Amino acid sequence: MADQAGFIPRFPEGEVSADARAMIAQLADQNALLRASLVEARERLGELEQIADTDTLTPLPNRRRFIRELERVTAQASRHGTQAAVLYIDLECLNAVNDKHGHFAGDAALIHVARLLGGLIRANDFAARIGGDEFALILDHLDHNSAIDTAERIARYIASVPLDLGGSLVMLTASIGIASVLAGDSVDDVLRRADRNIGRAKSRD
Repeated sequence: MADQAGFIPRFPEGEVSADARAMIAQLADQNALLRASLVEARERLGELEQIADTDTLTPLPNRRRFIRELERVTAQASRHGTQAAVLYIDLECLNAVNDKHGHFAGDAALIHVARLLGGLIRANDFAARIGGDEFALILDHLDHNSAIDTAERIARYIASVPLDLGGSLVMLTASIGIASVLAGDSVDDVLRRADRNIGRAKSRD
């Protein structure tokens, strides 16, 4: 007897009842609706993940997304010895801006600096607001000396582009700490060095 596995019987048109054809059509419609619902759910999930990764005030990613990107960079450094650096940027003038001009001005200052940073970095770099008055940059494929040059350039640029509060110009200043990403580093290793170095930078200013 011939192997019947996978055999799907085909009946002459007249042997399939009208009820059976209606049921098949109904099942096909339900299948199409389920597929459409699945596509919609996946799109919605993507939107929710993007919201969860975005800072609530500025147009930059948040700390959650920054940590995930740093995990990628530290793994890359360990596997391939790729150079990279993290810059911690502290908008040290923010409390003074809040005290003198109000918290609306402080929020405007954060948005202003976020936009400046977004315009300064390369396409393969990463900028995020990691909380309060702190931002962070991941400079991929960059050695330590080049990272120092970049940090100095960013600090000068922030100081040279004041915040315009409707005719009142507010000068902003930032301290920047640098941590190179070394082979074998964990995310915590890099964050500890960056945090220590931003403290040193603030004490010098």
